[in-house]
Amino acid sequence: MRTGTELSNADWRKSSYSNNDGADCVEVADNIPGLIPVRDSKNPGGPAICVGEAAWAAFVGMVKDRPSLGG
Repeated sequence: MRTGTELSNADWRKSSYSNNDGADCVEVADNIPGLIPVRDSKNPGGPAICVGEAAWAAFVGMVKDRPSLGG
C-alpha cells in the first residue's frame, strides 16, 4: 500500500448494491493507475484505503463466490 496518493482526480462510484436510503455504502475509484481507492460514501472528504488492482480483483471475486457476502 502506498501513502500520499493524490485522489483529487479520482472518479468515485458507489456499489451497484447501494441504495439511496442513506445506508452504509462504499465508493471505489478505478481511474487511478495501479490502485483501487475505497472510501466511505458518507464521508467523501475523509480517508480512503488504496489497494492494489490484483488484491481488489481477488476480494471482488471472493465476494461474488460467496452469496452470504453479497454476491
